[in-house]
Amino acid sequence: MPRTLHEWLEYIEQQHPKSIELGLDRVRAVADRMQLGRPARKVVTVAGTNGKGSTVAFVEAIARAAGWRTGAYTSPHLLAYNERVRIDGEDVPDEALVAGFEAVEAARGDTPLTYFEHGTLCALWLFARADLDLAVLEVGLGGRLDAVNIVDADVAVVTTVDIDHVDWLGADREAIGLEKAGIARAWKPLVLGDDDPPASVLRHAYRIGASAIRAGSDFFFEPLDGGRWQWREVNRSYELPLPRMAAPAQLRNAAVAIAALRALGEPLPDSAIAEGVAGASVPGRLQRFERGGVEVLVDVGHNPQAARELAAWLAASPTRGRTLAVFAVLADKDLDGIVGALQASVDRWFLAGLEEVQGRGLAVEGFAAKLAGTAAAAGEPHASVSEALAAALAASAAGDRVLVFGSFHTAAAALQALAREGRG
Repeated sequence: MPRTLHEWLEYIEQQHPKSIELGLDRVRAVADRMQLGRPARKVVTVAGTNGKGSTVAFVEAIARAAGWRTGAYTSPHLLAYNERVRIDGEDVPDEALVAGFEAVEAARGDTPLTYFEHGTLCALWLFARADLDLAVLEVGLGGRLDAVNIVDADVAVVTTVDIDHVDWLGADREAIGLEKAGIARAWKPLVLGDDDPPASVLRHAYRIGASAIRAGSDFFFEPLDGGRWQWREVNRSYELPLPRMAAPAQLRNAAVAIAALRALGEPLPDSAIAEGVAGASVPGRLQRFERGGVEVLVDVGHNPQAARELAAWLAASPTRGRTLAVFAVLADKDLDGIVGALQASVDRWFLAGLEEVQGRGLAVEGFAAKLAGTAAAAGEPHASVSEALAAALAASAAGDRVLVFGSFHTAAAALQALAREGRG
């Protein structure tokens, strides 16, 4: 009997002994057997420590507003796997993903592929059959050895470089930056969202002849009065509405997306830029709910850089009450850096376990033990995110704010719990 999408996802989880295995040889060999061509007439690949998903959303929204037929590949998903593969702004249906996984399996033979590699090949197969003007591909981990990097991008983007995934990418910004810069191609544009990118990124661009387009040097952005902002480069500027997504970093992500699209060299109406910036949205990025006068914010932030952005937003958006944090994170994250960035912004902590996440999840007891010495160490422990969220809401009063953050798994569990109430 044919497998359902759920059955395929269970199957591909079991086809490689490791959840992460960086390298291109295996996935490229299967792609060759699948005779995968380019996924679209133009390709933008997006890497970075934070801001990848939002930047993809801005690129996609602006391009669609310009009338382009688009495909977008992102990861991880929050509530349904279908979120990872979009064609013309719509999540692809189960039957399309099933057909893609069947195509991968028919070509794979005895080559072991990770869950992410299966998904990447499935997405590329679907895109190649969709007659796309633009494919926007989010790198999963790093860049140089990530499965997405089998595709030669017309424009490569590195949103930010900070410390994360040190076991795979290295322990400092120079090492991590070099891995991310590996998505650049010779004599093609490389858009950099950092004002001060690692020297390793710039050296790599120079070495291969990629033209680096840098925020703060080659393009600029700044807020204006009246809920507007300006993007500009030499001989070109746009006055635009603020992004719908609230975090301060979203202005930078939108600016980087505009730079990437302009680097493609295709006609782009001013109206499409304004419409795309105002309309782009991604779940789990300071996503707001209201419960009995309590503001609930759900965010996927899971590393120190993301925590600093959250702290900046909280400081710029004061509440008349307390801020209570529901915090659940994976075992390999920098807990000191995350908690340290937010400790001045949080009045009370609620800790949650992610034991259900195989390999990298922690039961709340182990999580609490790892927090020893931090401001969150005295947080109230709960077995699950939904239980911690319920406890935080019960302890809240009108005017308080509950921030739920720490990982995509944390955000997904919170969104599911809020949806179950039927008032989301």
